[in-house]
Amino acid sequence: QTILVLAGPKARDVLSVCARGDWSKEAFPWLSVRECFIGYAPATVLGVSFSGELAYEIHVPNASLYAAYLALREAGEAFGLRIFGARAVESMRMEKGFLHWKSDLLTEFDPFETGLERFVKLDKGPFIGQDALKKRFAAGPHRKLVTLKIATDKAPAHGGASLMQGDAVVGTITSGDWGHRVGLNFAYAFVVPQMAEVGTKMELDLCGELIDAEVIPSSPYDPSHLRMRS
Repeated sequence: QTILVLAGPKARDVLSVCARGDWSKEAFPWLSVRECFIGYAPATVLGVSFSGELAYEIHVPNASLYAAYLALREAGEAFGLRIFGARAVESMRMEKGFLHWKSDLLTEFDPFETGLERFVKLDKGPFIGQDALKKRFAAGPHRKLVTLKIATDKAPAHGGASLMQGDAVVGTITSGDWGHRVGLNFAYAFVVPQMAEVGTKMELDLCGELIDAEVIPSSPYDPSHLRMRS
């Protein structure tokens, strides 16, 4: 199967034109799943978003991909539908505080270091790795994942770049990109715990040039998530 993503404030309108059934917020709220036809292409639609906008993942068999694509493009003409790609999604997901597997979600760091503690209940189980995770939690975090504002509009931070305080390395970048909706140069990084508070300042080694970096709150774009639930 292949996934098409339909995103933006008019996504529900476009979907309603090319797929039968009631796609209103009441009938198909955020995090819903439904089997349907996009045009004449069979599809499974998920109400999820990695961009922070109202969005749908549309899963279609490979043989029906072009038919679904054409149906969406035709339905979207009246609403100004445009194509967007992975680089745009990367920028938008960083503005939303969404993490990427193998970039920011790494097996080297536990859920408490990554800010995912709301998904872990150490007193429930048993589950694989429970005893080891309890020991790590008791010892305290070695690193903490933070969102950074980078003080340049010339280039993004790149994964693996070092964060410095004086001559000491205090963190490592996992992802970086420009946030076009909020006009900020963003990065995610794992830093030593004492550097993880909002407002903490350090320097990014950007290809040999030291650039100011500051810890900011996660999800500066629509932090209440109203747009993707609309």
